[in-house]
Amino acid sequence: MKKYALLLLVLFLTSCQVTETIHLNQDGTGKIEINELRDEHSYMQLMGENYSKEEVFRDTTYVFQDLITKHSETFSRLPASEKAIFQKFAAVKVHIKKSSFEKEFRTTITQNFIKIEQVADLYKTEEYADDIENNYALAAEEHYYSVNYVFDGSVFRRIVKITDPIELKKQQDKIEGYKTQVSKFKITQPFVLKYHFPKKIKSVSNPNAKISEDKKSLEVQFLITDCLVNPESTNLEVILE
Repeated sequence: MKKYALLLLVLFLTSCQVTETIHLNQDGTGKIEINELRDEHSYMQLMGENYSKEEVFRDTTYVFQDLITKHSETFSRLPASEKAIFQKFAAVKVHIKKSSFEKEFRTTITQNFIKIEQVADLYKTEEYADDIENNYALAAEEHYYSVNYVFDGSVFRRIVKITDPIELKKQQDKIEGYKTQVSKFKITQPFVLKYHFPKKIKSVSNPNAKISEDKKSLEVQFLITDCLVNPESTNLEVILE
């Protein structure tokens, strides 16, 4: 699993664009989508002549519950605490497209919700899918922060918490090393939050947030490296009128 986590980190630091979009209704229902897109210009710089030699094609869609069902024997042997974690992802849908011919490498993760508090920690979806398919232990994961949301009809919060300070420090050191390695390249790595609300926005905790003309949506942009070094910097509170 460490190899997988390392690969994910390299991808984030070099050539990925990530957009997190949330649509919230007045009754608290809604949809969240995370879109991870490989930036081809950035990737081409890193790969050099090998870029044109890439031959990959994959286009697949799955619902997390399908994996639980397919690997039910493995799932049945898990402790109750781990079953509960996986079950929270049951309704999550994943679409992965990797096409070296169309030059499109995209992963889209979506979840419809009745209450946003039910949303899984979606940035862990692919790793958890890998765990179920290969019978890996959750204890081997290297996650060091969690992402959750709350909404009471008037106040929305994106809540990021550090769950493993020691692992955070390890990843911060790795990130600094990667930043040095890719510093000579012009790398695109935006992390964007796009949130849509049922009422007008009264205030936003992040001063860099751009509010739409109708005041019912906002957008705030970060660098992925900054988010990985300081995940709590993406905390957000939005107060509606």
